[in-house]
Amino acid sequence: MSRQPRFVLPGQPQHVIQRGNNRDLIFASDDDYKFYLEKLEAACIRFECELHAYVLMTNHVHLLITPQTGNGISKVMQSVGRYYVQYFNHKYKRTGTLWEGRYKATLLDSETYFLTCSQYIELNPVRADMVNIPSDYPWSSFSCNALGQENSLIKPHELYLALGSDTEKRCETYKGLFADHIEPKELEEIREATNKSWVLGSGKFKDRVEALTARQTQPKERGGDRKSKQYREKI
Repeated sequence: MSRQPRFVLPGQPQHVIQRGNNRDLIFASDDDYKFYLEKLEAACIRFECELHAYVLMTNHVHLLITPQTGNGISKVMQSVGRYYVQYFNHKYKRTGTLWEGRYKATLLDSETYFLTCSQYIELNPVRADMVNIPSDYPWSSFSCNALGQENSLIKPHELYLALGSDTEKRCETYKGLFADHIEPKELEEIREATNKSWVLGSGKFKDRVEALTARQTQPKERGGDRKSKQYREKI
């Protein structure tokens, strides 16, 4: 059975996850993280993608990224993946695959989910009990987005820029988002949509994506009396 192509709209952000094979380690030293980020930055420039947030965990990667072309993200992930596997296998004297199949991604309704998804990504080390606060983790975009530290990888999204009239105000507002926990329902929505490659957004956004792609953007609801008027109106 052929795989469905991922949902892609140039100019629309996506949440991307790539995991190590069998959830194995993919970063074992500081140099590994640095090499990955170096190749990621080069690939984003080459393939016209804008990176807004990221975190590199020990066995997986999260990216919040906007492609400017239809195949930009796939080209970025292919390029980074190829360089990094060669580097990692050579350094640690291993062979074979490093990644768990294809990367996973969800097309994101930026108005509704962009800032929440950015927060979700940068809080990963806290949820994993690796650090107490996101600023203690060096391999994420939090220090750039919340503390104003220079990071050439990051291209601010228009919704981030709208948080304040200058860098200090934007950082202060963005950092304030982390005072509140992400609701469990929102956490589950982000995880579900990304892992299953559905569209994450409002009903209106999903309708627009379906009209543009002629594809179903979410799983069909199960159960209910399919002959009832209420059920037909619901779907």
